[in-house]
Amino acid sequence: MRNSTAGPFMLGLAMLFAATSGKGQSPGSYTKYVNTFVGTAPLTDPKILGYQLPEGWRSWAGLTFPGSSLPNAMVQLSPMTEYGSGAGYEYEDTVILGFTHTNKGHWNLCNIPILPLSNPGATFGSRFSHKKESASPGFYQVYLDDYNVNVNLTSTLRCGYHQYTYKNNAGRQILFDLAKANNRISDWHIEQAGTSAVQGYQRAGGNIYFYAVLNTPIEKLEKNQEGQLNGYAIVHVKDGSNGPVELKIGLSFVSTENAKQNLEQEIGNRSFADIRSEANRTWEKLLSSIQVKGGTEKQRRMFYSCLYRSFLWPALRSDVNGEFTDAKGKVTKAGFNYYTEPSLWDTYRNKDVLLGLISPQVTLDVIKSMKDVGDKTGFIPTFFHGDHGASSIAGAYLRGIDNFDVKGTYEILLRNANVEGARPHLKEYIEKGYISDPDIADPHVETKAAAGVSKTLEYSYDDYSLAQIAKKLGDTANYRILMARSKNYRNMFDPGTRFMRGRLADGSWIKNFNPQYPYYEYMYREANAWQVSFFAPHDMKGLIELYGGAKGFESKLDSLFTLPWNPQYIARNVETMIGQYCHGNQPDHEAPFAYYFIGKPEKSQKMIDTILNSLYGIGEEGIALCGMDDAGEMSAWYVLSASGLYTYSATDPEYLVTVPLFDEVKWRTSTGKLLTLTKKGKGRALTAISVNGKEQKGYFVPHDLFRNGGKIEIVTK
Repeated sequence: MRNSTAGPFMLGLAMLFAATSGKGQSPGSYTKYVNTFVGTAPLTDPKILGYQLPEGWRSWAGLTFPGSSLPNAMVQLSPMTEYGSGAGYEYEDTVILGFTHTNKGHWNLCNIPILPLSNPGATFGSRFSHKKESASPGFYQVYLDDYNVNVNLTSTLRCGYHQYTYKNNAGRQILFDLAKANNRISDWHIEQAGTSAVQGYQRAGGNIYFYAVLNTPIEKLEKNQEGQLNGYAIVHVKDGSNGPVELKIGLSFVSTENAKQNLEQEIGNRSFADIRSEANRTWEKLLSSIQVKGGTEKQRRMFYSCLYRSFLWPALRSDVNGEFTDAKGKVTKAGFNYYTEPSLWDTYRNKDVLLGLISPQVTLDVIKSMKDVGDKTGFIPTFFHGDHGASSIAGAYLRGIDNFDVKGTYEILLRNANVEGARPHLKEYIEKGYISDPDIADPHVETKAAAGVSKTLEYSYDDYSLAQIAKKLGDTANYRILMARSKNYRNMFDPGTRFMRGRLADGSWIKNFNPQYPYYEYMYREANAWQVSFFAPHDMKGLIELYGGAKGFESKLDSLFTLPWNPQYIARNVETMIGQYCHGNQPDHEAPFAYYFIGKPEKSQKMIDTILNSLYGIGEEGIALCGMDDAGEMSAWYVLSASGLYTYSATDPEYLVTVPLFDEVKWRTSTGKLLTLTKKGKGRALTAISVNGKEQKGYFVPHDLFRNGGKIEIVTK
């Protein structure tokens, strides 16, 4: 790699940036607020993290990607600076290794890396500077210093569009680094397909196929150790053409033929400017679903950046012809868009509801996709921990998204809840009403066990969720059984310590018990006792009773936020502390709202405001997040909390009213109606709520407001 040199080309490049970069374009009303780099910078402040980062550690904060994507698209076209990292791009890095076409932010994907080259050395990659980098929804631009190439990227649902402006129009090359991805690659293949196209696949579990066409002839396709882990391929562009080299690429999880068809239908002969403009319009429409007035510039930017980030996953997996590869590896059609499963352990809490409010057709197709998996495997998919497809599907169904095989889906969810295969340790849970952990003398953070406390609490909520479908379908017998099981969370409550505490198989409490110590899966999943002891969103009245009533509950909740974190307790994911509360991970994200259930909304609001205003947009650049975005859950928490409506129990078709950050929030509902929230008063303490001019009793408003429209007035002092 070599230093770039200044000259006439650089002067021309400055003009090019003005014409093509996100900084130079005339932005739309809402995309102008989106910073796609939010979440890419590291969180390093020990006062926020709760501990001093050990040498060589990067906190698990953010893990987002800045590249181009449409909402819930198959293609996310983004720069890669480090393989094996959360989303491939880390803001502090200085070298770009390629541009990959799939992403999520979970250390996987990042498939089909491509990189323009000019006089490369023995290793591939180019230095870059944030000063010559820009992005907006559906667009990414960077200048590769060592290759003297300006790169513009945009995308459609299933295709990427690369535009490379080389300083040197001789010896232009394009690297297909197909042995690399964030998943292990077991095979790869590429071949020339005509004078200006290549096609092939990359195998990471299943195959990801591609078909790519250039706007200029190919001189030759150089292949080095094809299919091997240290191999690569280089497309040598024929000399003689001037202007940018454009590479249009279609992806498919079915075949190269489908990848080509995706490309022809979604891009065809349209220009880069056309595709980029269409991407911007798509995001403008989605982002305009929630319109805010007031607040600070930073709050508006963070709001729309988080709203944007909430709509990147789950990802499309079916082609324009409707074909997809199902859970059994068979190519099929099903009459709907097939999507990856949601990141259910994270996103059922809020993001899946937000998706249904703004993109109900996507939610419907996601449910049908999960049902298809259930038909093929016997179980609705779970994700990582819990069985929260029950909540995600029940919540959508109760909110009116019901144009799917409800009874068939319900039958598979019942199987999840009653037959071993989806829920680990289900037999013990049903027989005893709890899941035990072993007696381990000296457990450490990474101790492997059953996570019995977390599982019992979460299965209880899942049973409640499934019971709500049973109730609506008139299945009284299963409703009663599931509702009885929904009380199992009580079996983990130790009245002696007033914590949710691990039990041994014989029913006795685990004696080696430190409620402040975080575990990966011993008793608790990525949490300590403090962080899970307030989780019963379906039965807060019952939970409060366990603590001896409102005063006892309030005292315990106060301690959650005030008892200092021990900086010696270091656990990946359990970071960003307010007392014992961890906003950097999901297990206690409902806790700041819990004061509402004892009539102290002002105490909740103080904590919510602290989180909104100090734990998002951190650091010198203002783009660090306090935790892993987890496919948009962290972002959706911000969007809903900042807008004044939170899904405390995501299953239930109602919303907890909080004080919005903004003077006015307008939701354009999926039914074409308008729901307006207005904040009256200069303070942040909630004193009254009125709905359509009538004072509201309690703090929840029904989902009917999203169906019919309406006005919510929030009075503060």
